[in-house]
Amino acid sequence: MDQQLQLDQQQLVSAWQERLPSFMDDGDSYTVQADEGDKKSLLIHFNAAGRQNYTLDFRCTYVDSREVAVNLVDVERDGLHTDERTDAVQQLAQRYTRQIHECAQALKPLTNH
Repeated sequence: MDQQLQLDQQQLVSAWQERLPSFMDDGDSYTVQADEGDKKSLLIHFNAAGRQNYTLDFRCTYVDSREVAVNLVDVERDGLHTDERTDAVQQLAQRYTRQIHECAQALKPLTNH
């Protein structure tokens, strides 16, 4: 049986901001904010470490209290939209998607009560 997420969106953002760093690679940075258009979603912006200056934006939506859906929304390089199908971008997207899922798993005691 699916359980609806009962946690306030701002509490969720705070929990993600506190927990996500433990899953991040050295040098990478991120921001987490509420998706104003969907109270079950967060917007997560990653700044990849390195000289290539990639930034990736994801929407993390709680399907229920235990499961998240992660969607890549935008990719930029040096501030310009770039092709998300390149190997470098795909590798970054896979890594960040995994980190988002790992963080969601770690927060289950908070979201699934």
